[in-house]
Amino acid sequence: MTLANGMELTAPGRRSFRFDAGTLCLELLVTGGEGELARWERLHTPGDLASWIPYSRAGLGDLVKVSAGDLSATLRLRAALQRLAATAASGSRAFSAADLATLNEAAAAPPPVPVIGPALERSWASPVTGAQFLSAVARDAVEVFGGPALDRIRMCGGERCSLLFLDTSRPGVRRWCSMERCGNRHKLRTRRDRHPAG
Repeated sequence: MTLANGMELTAPGRRSFRFDAGTLCLELLVTGGEGELARWERLHTPGDLASWIPYSRAGLGDLVKVSAGDLSATLRLRAALQRLAATAASGSRAFSAADLATLNEAAAAPPPVPVIGPALERSWASPVTGAQFLSAVARDAVEVFGGPALDRIRMCGGERCSLLFLDTSRPGVRRWCSMERCGNRHKLRTRRDRHPAG
C-alpha cells in the first residue's frame, strides 16, 4: 500500500510499518533480491511487477503493461541497484563497472511520455511499457548516484535490517528504516541497557 510518504511494509508474522525509501530507484529494492533477500521476493511473474508498480512513487497507476522480458530486466536492474546502493551506504565509491553499465542500459530506453488532458490533468501516454518504467527507475538512479544525493544513501542502523534508503531529512541524520520499527527497537534496547531489571 502506498502512503503519503513511503510504503507500508510487513515482515512475515510481524506488524506493518511505514518505510520511505526516499527515491524511486531505492524503493524498487523492497521487492526482494538475490541471496539473503530472496526470502522477500515479490516479483515472480510479470503480473507481480505490474501489480507492484502502482504502489511505487513512479506515479504511473495501473497503466503499465509488463512482459516476461521486462521482468527479467527489472530483476537485473534491481540486483545492480542493490549492489550500488550497498556500496554507497558503506561509504565506498568502488562501484562495479558492470552494474553501472546495467543502469545506463536501462536509462537509455525511452521513459514514460507525459500527456495533459482537457481538464489540465497530467497523465501518461498509455500503455506505458515495462521498459519505460525501468527507464524511469534507472534515470532516477542516475540522478541519485551521479549527484550530491549519493552521500545520503544509508542502510538502516537496525541490528538485523538491511533496508536501504535516501536520507531526505534536512539535517541528514536519519538512521532507521522507520522510527516505529527499528528506531523504536533501538530506543527500547537502550532504555533496558541503562536501567537493567533488578
